[in-house]
Amino acid sequence: MQNVIELKNINKAYDDDIILNDFNLTVKKNEFLTLLGPSGCGKTTTLRIMAGFETPDSGRVIFEDKDITELEPYERQLNTVFQKYALFPHLNVFDNIAFGLKIKKVNPREIETRVKEALRLVNLKNFEKREIESLSGGQQQRIAIARAIVNEPKVILLDEPLGALDLKLRQVMQLELKKIQQSLGITFIYVTHDQEEALSMSDTIVVMNNGKIQQIGSPMDVYNEPKNAFVADFIGESNIIPGIMHEDYLVEFLDTNFKCVDKGFSKNEKVDIVVRPEDVELVNEDGMLSGIVKSEIFKGVHYEMTVDVNGYNMIVQSTVNKDVGSKVGINIKPDLIHVMKAGEKS
Repeated sequence: MQNVIELKNINKAYDDDIILNDFNLTVKKNEFLTLLGPSGCGKTTTLRIMAGFETPDSGRVIFEDKDITELEPYERQLNTVFQKYALFPHLNVFDNIAFGLKIKKVNPREIETRVKEALRLVNLKNFEKREIESLSGGQQQRIAIARAIVNEPKVILLDEPLGALDLKLRQVMQLELKKIQQSLGITFIYVTHDQEEALSMSDTIVVMNNGKIQQIGSPMDVYNEPKNAFVADFIGESNIIPGIMHEDYLVEFLDTNFKCVDKGFSKNEKVDIVVRPEDVELVNEDGMLSGIVKSEIFKGVHYEMTVDVNGYNMIVQSTVNKDVGSKVGINIKPDLIHVMKAGEKS
């Protein structure tokens, strides 16, 4: 697939605070790519450098094989949608969406056609004459997206655009955004700290921390095969347990030997084990491990329990409730045990 944007050896600092450190990233054409990480990890700065609102201290921004590092934002074939939608309150919906086209002196008849098509794409047909202040937060967000797509950019940059919406509307808009991206067939680069958003919307997730990329992969890859303890802990809940890799396909943790699917470690190498809470099976009879239930919380679709296993508090998610204080058996299938190098918490 063709590359649309490449960031090459990007460095950015404010005084002594290093934001991006020798940062390299390639974005493919028509990809929905999400920059995911905690506050301060550098994801918004990365987006702003792509858009031209920030200039890197060193490194290059390449767009379709052309260096655009020094170009102004309006000279780039990218449009940005911000968390604060920056709509003009004194203009109606039509004029907000048409604003950029009028600046470019596009033919009025073409402007009308393109605005109506943009409104159709965001499911706001016949909203042209509405005033901005009469719209809900979700509708305003759609207008901001329509204003971006009406200019027919090759890339749309989205900086936490759903952050101001309530949970239910945010979930609806996640599906809408993905549908819009697929129908337009253009590249979306999305910034969020919300793991659920990233997992549900993205083709590719870039997990960031401290100005560096921790892992790049599909949602399934970063969830099921985290590269290090930071990724495992940041993407969903995880049990991260110290262990010993005795040999290929055999690992020890919590004083018990387990078959696994990992290999390539040194004999008796110290490792970290990742087991997702939903991958722990509770049984009434004896299991591979045994423990005592210390706490339980009903989460709607499952119960979340803390089980004391040889002094380690293991988080377990199960549709079957176990009383606090009860003894339980625990089984974990080999392919649900993920082995990582010890101490990789970048």
